[in-house]
Amino acid sequence: MNKLKDRLYHKIQEHRVRTTKLLKDHGDKVIDQVTVSQLIGGMRGIKSLVTDISYLDPYEGIRYRGYTLPEVLKKLPKAEGAEMPFVEGLYYLLLTGEIPSLEEVSRVRVMFRNRRVIPRYVWQVIDSFPSESHPMAIFSAAVMSLQRESHFNIKYKRGMSKMDYWDSTFEDATNLLAKMPLIAAYIYNKLYHPEKGHRYPDPSLDFGANFAYMIGKDKPYDDVSRMYFIIHADHESGNVSAHTGHLVASSLSDVYYSTSAMINGLAGPLHGLANQEVLRWLQGLRDQMNGRLPSEEEMKKYVWDTLNSGQVIPGYGHAVLRKTDPRYTVQREFCLKHMPDDELFKYVDALYKVVPDILREQGKAKNPWPNVDAQSGVVQWHYGVTQFDFYTVLFAIGRAFGVLSNIIWDRALGYPLERPKSITTEMLEKMVQSEPSLVNTN
Repeated sequence: MNKLKDRLYHKIQEHRVRTTKLLKDHGDKVIDQVTVSQLIGGMRGIKSLVTDISYLDPYEGIRYRGYTLPEVLKKLPKAEGAEMPFVEGLYYLLLTGEIPSLEEVSRVRVMFRNRRVIPRYVWQVIDSFPSESHPMAIFSAAVMSLQRESHFNIKYKRGMSKMDYWDSTFEDATNLLAKMPLIAAYIYNKLYHPEKGHRYPDPSLDFGANFAYMIGKDKPYDDVSRMYFIIHADHESGNVSAHTGHLVASSLSDVYYSTSAMINGLAGPLHGLANQEVLRWLQGLRDQMNGRLPSEEEMKKYVWDTLNSGQVIPGYGHAVLRKTDPRYTVQREFCLKHMPDDELFKYVDALYKVVPDILREQGKAKNPWPNVDAQSGVVQWHYGVTQFDFYTVLFAIGRAFGVLSNIIWDRALGYPLERPKSITTEMLEKMVQSEPSLVNTN
């Protein structure tokens, strides 16, 4: 058993006791109430999922295993000369809840390096797509095609104890994570730079640096990759991509099925595509200003005109957060250091100075502050990744770390098939009329 799996095994043994005790001693305790607006409004805010991987604090932003994003970036080990931590260290943290040492990260790096061989048929699946195909469709199909490699599927068919489901799930998840950047880089080069051909990984490089190398980007894009994968790794379990992965996996579908489904959920414009919508809006603003950076008063007028026309300011507001998204702040600080004179970043910076006050004055936004999408596309554009459609593939690589860590723990703790109860609109109408005979729908 490798060192990470061994540590994870001991953590699982300790945690199973806690879950069993909660079910046995407090299984009937009510912890939340549901309103009609929550039922019809996408179940927003209903406390109905359990995960120890991450928690979204309204005032501190995302916490990975209890650590705020600034703490994660500070405490996780870094490569020599790098500003951003090893992505491999984040995987260790998400699985165990512990900050790894440099030696422990090195072991995870070796483990990833030994698992990134891609079967030939995966390249054939990718090559079979027309060149105008969306990269997320190709990425999803490539991940799905790997399903034949599933350790879980093989062992399940042979018969194994439910207590051991997590073990083969760990193997599948780690295998998939090791392969995802290679698959993504191949798709990128195939679609956008076919003249360069495929670039094989450098065994001396870490996860983030290798991705930068494979798509032909020089420093500091290695830190951009590390930053991007880390800040997008998880955002609680209720967002579309994370919940989709959990839901599919709850049926005991293996991680290839569930990750492919996660990618499909992430591809929607209300979820993973938001960053490219922001970039399009910024470029429209720049074009309207003829490339000139507007004064503060001109920017305020443009924002008010946008709002008064019934549109929103893309990249601002969040369903949970009530402050500037720390993921935005991390990218902002990176931009101030590495690309302060970038044309689009100047627009982002100017908007940051006026939009929150305007949204507060308008009074419609619960959170007037920027979220992660307000900045992320601008960083990619600056370093030459100008293909909007590919941004969500980068998002998917990062999000897979949180989703797969959650699925491993779901299996370890024996979480059941997810099956919420639904009711009809007529039943709901009668319930709000307080007819006791219809309150219990079981």
